[in-house]
Amino acid sequence: MSRVTATASKPRQVAARAVDVAKYYGTGEARVAALRGVNVELVAGEFTAVMGPSGSGKSTLMHCLAGLDHVSSGEVYVGDARVDGMSDKELTQLRRTRIGFIFQQFNLLPTLTAEENILLPLKIAGGTPSKDWFDRVIDTVGLAGRLHHRPTELSGGQQQRVACARALMPQPEVIFADEPTGNLDSTSSAEVLEFLRHSARSLGQTIVMVTHDPAAASYSDRVVFLADGQIVGEITEPTADAVLDMMRKIDVQTRVA
Repeated sequence: MSRVTATASKPRQVAARAVDVAKYYGTGEARVAALRGVNVELVAGEFTAVMGPSGSGKSTLMHCLAGLDHVSSGEVYVGDARVDGMSDKELTQLRRTRIGFIFQQFNLLPTLTAEENILLPLKIAGGTPSKDWFDRVIDTVGLAGRLHHRPTELSGGQQQRVACARALMPQPEVIFADEPTGNLDSTSSAEVLEFLRHSARSLGQTIVMVTHDPAAASYSDRVVFLADGQIVGEITEPTADAVLDMMRKIDVQTRVA
């Protein structure tokens, strides 16, 4: 049974948070509010899904939290680091060392093997993983037998698992996933989502996933819902039916408003 209340009582470490965040595009009469005073905390070691109707601001929120877009007002933190106001150089360093990304497009380099793609961000940052961590990540994503294959020799699900391993390898404080199963069939989607859930529960990784799919959201520990640039609810221990029901309610409320 899903609950529409926060789980809670024990103290929770916050991996990322937004404080009164607003984001506007355009100026004057053409100005559009993508986010309107959003406050949200993303708990460390938790798999959080962000959902909402098209244009609700869910991708904008993720981009602001990850330092990919600037907020118009408010504050954004990753751990104890305040992201808004960082210079381009500081943001680059933040994204290299403290944040991981998984996108709908796998963004793998075709000339590199799976292993080389996985290790690329660490190599760029001048680091190397411990053998124990490398082996643990590879075992988790089930790619031990495919490390020397190039992307064209891998299925879509395998390519996305390479992208997931790449995001995990630097051991970032938080991984942001933008529609990570959007290009996958149902079987491959389930494999990737199960991996993300396992990463949070067994590896302690913080995952934040933007999705439009109630079934995908049901793999998370918590779903946060946006509408018209504002957070309008959340569910913990979600099921696909509970998420779908909430989305229907939001759609009705949005139309009435």
